[in-house]
Amino acid sequence: MNKILMAALALLPALAWGQTTRQEIYDNLDKAGGVYLAYPVTESHNTPAPEGYEPFYASHFGRHGSRYLISDQDYKWLLDLMTQAQEANALTPLGLDVKLRLDTVWEEGRGRGGELTPLGQRQHHDIAQRMYRAYPQIFQGEPEITASSTVVMRCAHSMFAFIEGLKELDPTLQISRESGTRNMDFLNYHSPESGTYCGKDADYYLDLKKFESEKTQADRVVNSIFSDSLFVRRHVDPKGFMQGMYWLAVDMQNMETPISFYDVFTPDELFDMWEIYNYSFYATNSSYPLADGQHIDNAKNLLRNIVETADEYIAEGKNGATLRFAHDGNIIPLTALMQFPNCAAYETNPYELSKVYSNFKISPMASNVQAIFFKNADGDVIVKFMLNEEEVSIPAKTDMFPFYRWEDARATLQHFLDTPSREFIPADSMK
Repeated sequence: MNKILMAALALLPALAWGQTTRQEIYDNLDKAGGVYLAYPVTESHNTPAPEGYEPFYASHFGRHGSRYLISDQDYKWLLDLMTQAQEANALTPLGLDVKLRLDTVWEEGRGRGGELTPLGQRQHHDIAQRMYRAYPQIFQGEPEITASSTVVMRCAHSMFAFIEGLKELDPTLQISRESGTRNMDFLNYHSPESGTYCGKDADYYLDLKKFESEKTQADRVVNSIFSDSLFVRRHVDPKGFMQGMYWLAVDMQNMETPISFYDVFTPDELFDMWEIYNYSFYATNSSYPLADGQHIDNAKNLLRNIVETADEYIAEGKNGATLRFAHDGNIIPLTALMQFPNCAAYETNPYELSKVYSNFKISPMASNVQAIFFKNADGDVIVKFMLNEEEVSIPAKTDMFPFYRWEDARATLQHFLDTPSREFIPADSMK
């Protein structure tokens, strides 16, 4: 009975970590951005390795850092609409002020849609330097360090910023780098089967549309910006406008221009918008039960590369690092596949999802998974896993958490690779 109680108590911090309340969003409105949350970590948490073990290899997978909105058009259509309304004298005083702010934001955002922001560069630069300072032995002697990114430039620029951070601390480091299609099969793989669970015919979609309709109450926002109901009727899509303003508001934390649009929304509206996109992203990228495990299986090529590359470094007695850079749609299924705590929820009800799953706790901008390897004089290898520079568990046996013997961790990871992810879905969640 005591063991059962202790096990239950041990789960409480993890359960609390997975839940997001309205108050949590109220306390930090930036979290309402979900995967647009700017990387919140400023220090790496590292438990000292057991006596006699030294770090020799780092396996890193990172999402690109903070970026601008995905397209220039995401700014421009809002600016054009507000300009048209201003010319028609159809803006409220708040609307006029928002229009002036948009003008200023456009000065920075114009021509940069989808690109890495300066903050995104700083994030990867700093992650790299924390890694170097925490595990300097990895980078001593003649380390073999390789870096690869997807073909998307914000990922390549994240890679360059990371490399720059390392080379500032040791200019002699030789780091190969590439950003080509040859690595896309593991850096950014999405199967056709997974794609069938993401379209308008997928099981989640009707739930999403109903949830979105209920949560997107746009009249108050629209009426606070536009003073002419005829202009609104002829020119404004209320739901589209609210959604566009939401993305603009939550992405400002990733830009250099010190302007906020949170005053356009109430905290409840921001929480409701986050819930919509938390559900949408979960259902199309993670462990959504009705997706039959296909989204999680997308990460198997990546996990296989992580395991096989680690095996190579161990077998050949090399030290160094493997650095990989891709997207939120890759790191989210990876963390679910590896069964990190609170990263593989099984919930079909959008109204319940925020109790067990929060996208901003898994994949903010510049989110990362690290596996750090250590060995002793006898060649015994242990490993620890980190999500966003916090030590995390996997369901493998260990008597030295956060460290695992590589043979035990590898067996668990291999089991995930060999088993269709649908087999991990609890039967009672398929509803």
